[in-house]
Amino acid sequence: MKLGVFIVLFGQQSFEQALDTAKAAGCQSVEIGTGAYPGTAHVNAKAILDDDAAIRRIREAVDSRGLTISALSTHGNPLHPNKEQAQAHHEDFVATVLLAEKLGVDTVITFSGLPGESENSKYPSWVTCPWPPDFLTVLEWQWNEVAIPYWKEQSAFCRQHGVKVAIESHPGFLVYNTETALRLRREAGDNIGVNFDPSHLFWQGMDPIECVKALGDSIYHVHAKDTKIDARNTALNGVLDTKHYGDILNRSFVFRTVGYGHDDEFWKNLVSTLRLVGYDGTISIEHEDGIMSVNEGFTKAAGFLNGLILKESAGEMWWA
Repeated sequence: MKLGVFIVLFGQQSFEQALDTAKAAGCQSVEIGTGAYPGTAHVNAKAILDDDAAIRRIREAVDSRGLTISALSTHGNPLHPNKEQAQAHHEDFVATVLLAEKLGVDTVITFSGLPGESENSKYPSWVTCPWPPDFLTVLEWQWNEVAIPYWKEQSAFCRQHGVKVAIESHPGFLVYNTETALRLRREAGDNIGVNFDPSHLFWQGMDPIECVKALGDSIYHVHAKDTKIDARNTALNGVLDTKHYGDILNRSFVFRTVGYGHDDEFWKNLVSTLRLVGYDGTISIEHEDGIMSVNEGFTKAAGFLNGLILKESAGEMWWA
């Protein structure tokens, strides 16, 4: 396995400076944002797609530092009921797939997207319970009329360009847990897999270790981000929490740097279980800790994970 980082967190640095920061912390790979929600702080896929010199500079900057690119990320909502936003995110996705092919990167990360409740919607509508029964009617329409046709088409497109899609299971989108991730893969194409981020699973009450076992070879990429559950706030209000992420004292959960939500025993187990299901790719640090600065959070995460990954890589299975 390799330690990596999603370099959008170094958005105030130049691309080359971000690579140097990653390298200095012991990272071996980088994940690059190319559009949609992560933005284009370093690479704008649509803008450089036909610029061979710009693409060559990216490749040379990464290669010269002994790094690799684990994935290009354009987390977006191409199913958005606002047609302009959906089209913009779709175009970002298409450009990112084509750029990945040119860079020799085999994985593109995004969200599944989420439609509205009908053709007449203005905003996305996330169904979280089966009653009143209207919700199931909405959910059936979202999957069968919008999501599955869209992702079948994108699966075929990506296959033509030698690219896999790693969907990040994220509440607020159609794919948010294990069964929805596996459903999209089953119905739309087996080159659609998962960007495994345990932080979004923790607060929903899932066990990420069991999720890894169930997802198996559909895991194409991994994010390293932790979650801290506030016992009192959760006891009072449950885990569905619409308070701003900055309202840390009153929220039921907050995202934390790895090791600040769950101890090293969990993270050791996660790395080991990923290996057991055949994953040997990148563990990519994603920093969204509202308590720590970017530098502090990243540095602590890199130090914490480097030790785990190096120990795992140095060990040998007794049956090997």
